[in-house]
Amino acid sequence: MQNNKKVSTIFKALSDVNRLEILSLLKEGEKCACVLLEKMNMAQSTLSYHMKILSDSNLVESRQDGKWTHYKLSKAGSEYALSVLRAITTPKD
Repeated sequence: MQNNKKVSTIFKALSDVNRLEILSLLKEGEKCACVLLEKMNMAQSTLSYHMKILSDSNLVESRQDGKWTHYKLSKAGSEYALSVLRAITTPKD
């Protein structure tokens, strides 16, 4: 079984409606934090809090461009999260 702490980080990231909405926005492609702030209608500190959790779970990748951070979904993180879900929910034969 995968590292339980790492697995719990993924599920923590997925357990908040705001973070799920952010992931939904990122499905459309890379977004600047400035765009996420506008679409989510939240304070920068609140967005930073949510993005840290999403980044720590490896579901989201980031890059700096000047003063703004740009975020996108992590293909590897998504594939890992799916494999974890399969591993913990698939009955043993």
